[in-house]
Amino acid sequence: MSFLILKSLHMSCAAISYALFFLRGIWSLNGSGLMRQRWVRIAPHIVDTLLLISAIALAYSIEQYPFVDAWLTAKFLALLLYIVLGSIALKYARNKTVRIFFWLAAQAVFGYIVLVAINHKPFIN
Repeated sequence: MSFLILKSLHMSCAAISYALFFLRGIWSLNGSGLMRQRWVRIAPHIVDTLLLISAIALAYSIEQYPFVDAWLTAKFLALLLYIVLGSIALKYARNKTVRIFFWLAAQAVFGYIVLVAINHKPFIN
């Protein structure tokens, strides 16, 4: 698969993943019944799996890897933080204030991941 196709797939999956997270956060905060629909529970896993596969393929194709290249290490560690914050926001938060805090924090981390991806630098000036 060509680099441009992989990059487009990866960026598309990242955008869809974020959009689904954003929507699920809104629905969760509003107590919407949409959160219980089957597709809402399954679609993010499918998209995130494609996102991860495309990330691995991209790293392999450009011969840059987490824990070798600083910017990919930063993206990887930020991704882990994003997953933890998002899980707390959508599943484990006990009240709405905590849910909002972790939902916004996860979005800030996602923004950092995007900036690192664009600049290939772990520290944004």
